[in-house]
Amino acid sequence: MHNILIIETDTEWKKHLKHALETLYSLCFLENERSLAQEIETRHYKAIIFDLESISNDVMDLLRWLTSMVPYTSVIVTSQHEHTDLVVQSIKYGAFDFVTKPIDFTDLETTIERGLKEIRYMRDNLKQKNQLSAVQQDLDTASRIQQKILPQDFPAFPDRKEFEIYAEMHTAKEVGGDFYDYFFIDEKHLGFVIGDVSGKGVPASIYMAVSRTMLKAIASQLHDPAECLQTVNSMLIPESDLTTFVTVFYGVLNTETGHVKYCNGGHNLPYHVKEDGSVVQVENTEGLLLGKIEPIQFQTKEIQLNPGDKIFLYTDGLTEAMNENDELYEDERVEQYLRTHSKDSDGKLLRGIIVDTLKFMNKAHQSDDITLLVLEYKGGD
Repeated sequence: MHNILIIETDTEWKKHLKHALETLYSLCFLENERSLAQEIETRHYKAIIFDLESISNDVMDLLRWLTSMVPYTSVIVTSQHEHTDLVVQSIKYGAFDFVTKPIDFTDLETTIERGLKEIRYMRDNLKQKNQLSAVQQDLDTASRIQQKILPQDFPAFPDRKEFEIYAEMHTAKEVGGDFYDYFFIDEKHLGFVIGDVSGKGVPASIYMAVSRTMLKAIASQLHDPAECLQTVNSMLIPESDLTTFVTVFYGVLNTETGHVKYCNGGHNLPYHVKEDGSVVQVENTEGLLLGKIEPIQFQTKEIQLNPGDKIFLYTDGLTEAMNENDELYEDERVEQYLRTHSKDSDGKLLRGIIVDTLKFMNKAHQSDDITLLVLEYKGGD
């Protein structure tokens, strides 16, 4: 039974209230509000009913105090007189309802039940709010961890003058499924990679971390890009469910010569931005997405970067960014931007194309992660 506290001085009304409500609720009666503070400290009440004539202090002060002390308790005010202004004030300061005497006890029971239902609703909302807050805190933590997983310090290798590399990731949610990385395999070979995991949110971010870690570990052992992706594919399959996979573009730059070996695993093909401002898409290789099908034959191909040339990698969140008119940013806009801004520094180039994409989207919602990486070859010693 729900506990209900009643402040009532009239003996006859006490009898009536007890007779009407004692089979439905656990009742406690007080003569006045003097011992109210002690009573609500020792027992939890779902509803408090008090008669205006039983209150010696200011009613509005009492309601304000009750609202702060027992915010999830339904307060019902009764009176033998219809105080229109007082009714309005009572509701304003926290009373759930106002009942005029003589009381219709069926109506009072309905009022009590409505108040209890409202309190349950408020408690459920608070519980959901707290749960959402906890989830949000977890997501914020996951986002910080994910950002720390990916390299963030630029210039990336300030002591190496043969190349520059810059990357950014803008997630559609708190955590994303895109990733990028770059690392030295040996003194003169730099590995660089971009990937896009199917799906979004926490599951995609976990799979992203697994994929990145596997690829980086295998790349240190197998220097051929095709062999590397083929091995990673085999390792990822046991970690994948029915809908999970990852697309990857992986390349290795010879920092002395500008020679790049690469393999594409179902990813968007990068652009070769040449020193003269021309832009061409890198030729595709054999191989599909990773984590779904085995065996797959992957293929390594090669391109030559001359001093001043760049290779621009991106995920499909860029080309599939959509504005309010359901128009896509598309490859043509990417190519045009790269031609126009080919002389920009790597950081300026990436920030600029992200700004251009956001302007194109205008008020439309970002539906997918956008990740970019640009590698510029400066020339060997």
